[in-house]
Amino acid sequence: MSKISEAFRDRKAFVAYLMAGDPAPDKTGEFIRALEKAGADIIEIGIPFSDPIAEGEVIQAANLRALASGATLDGVFGTLRSLKGEISVPLAFMTYLNPILQYGYDAFFARCADCGVSGVIIPDLPLEERDEVAGFTAVHGVDLIPLIAPTSAERVARIARAAEGYVYLVSSLGVTGARRAITGDIPRLVANIRAYTDIPVAVGFGVHRPEQAAELSRDADGVIVGSAIVSIIAEYGRDAAPLLESYVRRMKAAMRSE
Repeated sequence: MSKISEAFRDRKAFVAYLMAGDPAPDKTGEFIRALEKAGADIIEIGIPFSDPIAEGEVIQAANLRALASGATLDGVFGTLRSLKGEISVPLAFMTYLNPILQYGYDAFFARCADCGVSGVIIPDLPLEERDEVAGFTAVHGVDLIPLIAPTSAERVARIARAAEGYVYLVSSLGVTGARRAITGDIPRLVANIRAYTDIPVAVGFGVHRPEQAAELSRDADGVIVGSAIVSIIAEYGRDAAPLLESYVRRMKAAMRSE
């Protein structure tokens, strides 16, 4: 079992996302420490990119703030390298294929391994091109975490059987962002995935309230929260760390109450 999959053992995992470099590169390490202290079981780290096609307005804006602050991929690697040995929860990148291609597959995943990044999520990596990347992730011990959407239908079996780390189940149609209601049939979607794999299933896209986290974790193995965390950083900027801690503690408490 990989380090990321292990984070789901005997618990419902809370997966927290933040954008590296937002609002400034020197705050990313502090915010990661705050998320871990509050109880995040896995931390997803967005790599700033100019064309984040899966993201809604909140995370699009975070990309722009991070790029404007001078964040770079090498800088992100440097920040995570400085945290190695200090952060015990698994880290995963959420990024797009272009930055990886520009960096070079082998160089990118070698640096992931060196910096303690255990997994990668690539929303624009088609299933048909997965093997091109998987050869490099396997060499460097990085889980290639897939997304499964409500529209995946006949592709679920193929995606699930190849899954590593966990399956990122997209709760609803559309891009990332807080939603009043989760529109996907989560119990059915989770059951369908579990017919093909024992890898944990975590639900994301739209989760932002404690009651949503509690409800979704009844069926799924974990929940993923991004836009709500990024919104706190957008509002409080460099002073966001204590607000992040408070928010994650509330979400975790709701999940434990189930």
